Amino acid sequence: MPPLRTALLQSSGHPGDPARNLKVLDEAAGRAAAGGAGLLVTSEMFLTGYAIGEGIRRLAEPADGPGGRAVAEIAAAHGLAVLYGYPERDADRDDTVYNSARLVGPDGAELANYRKTHLFGCFERDWFTPGDTPVVQAELGGLTVGVMICYDVEFPENVRAHALAGTDLLLVPTAQMHPFQIVPESLIPVRAFESQLYIAYVNRTGPEGEFDFVGLSCLAGPDGTVRARAGRGEELVIGDADPELLSASRTANPYLRDRRPGLYGSLS
Repeated sequence: MPPLRTALLQSSGHPGDPARNLKVLDEAAGRAAAGGAGLLVTSEMFLTGYAIGEGIRRLAEPADGPGGRAVAEIAAAHGLAVLYGYPERDADRDDTVYNSARLVGPDGAELANYRKTHLFGCFERDWFTPGDTPVVQAELGGLTVGVMICYDVEFPENVRAHALAGTDLLLVPTAQMHPFQIVPESLIPVRAFESQLYIAYVNRTGPEGEFDFVGLSCLAGPDGTVRARAGRGEELVIGDADPELLSASRTANPYLRDRRPGLYGSLS
């Protein structure tokens, strides 16, 4: 089974302007496809911007809203899957908005939709409702792909739940700000190693509202090495999620086989 070439779009786009963000996405998708990528991952809330205050509710839409349909058209036009972050309005409860990430396939069909379960700080708790489904997965390029968002990945139980459910590649759109660069620099490679999976962690960059995003997006492998790394600015980086390396690493590092769940009851 060939590797799944994965492109990470580190960009804050144009906060408050979904139409311009879709143009940024379309251009990046073209470059990613030209580089052989089968998957493009964007940052948290890429479609609208993150620190946009009341704009979150104004620009929120259902998963199959106009923004979602436009992303599906971009994915199909370039023949690659796209994972993008956006504010999701509950189709049944208009006053409920989730911080969500949606994966569409290379034909534009929806593969997965995830609602962030662990909200960070007063800003997110003021604007969003937490999701309640911790493990959301899809099949892509022969791999089981999982989705979570930013703060979710900082809880080891969350990532281990994905590992136990068979996730091979965990997609994590994020809005990680200063001074928490320890997360992309150190925590993400450790998470990938301890749970024996790939993690595509894709950050925003630069100042936005009250935040200063640190960039440093990365694709971390199950062997604990970083296969692709962005700097602090706008950047598209590409790396491979290789099933052969994944299999070899899981054989060499049998954490999942050597667990003793009977000892961990106090964790829940």
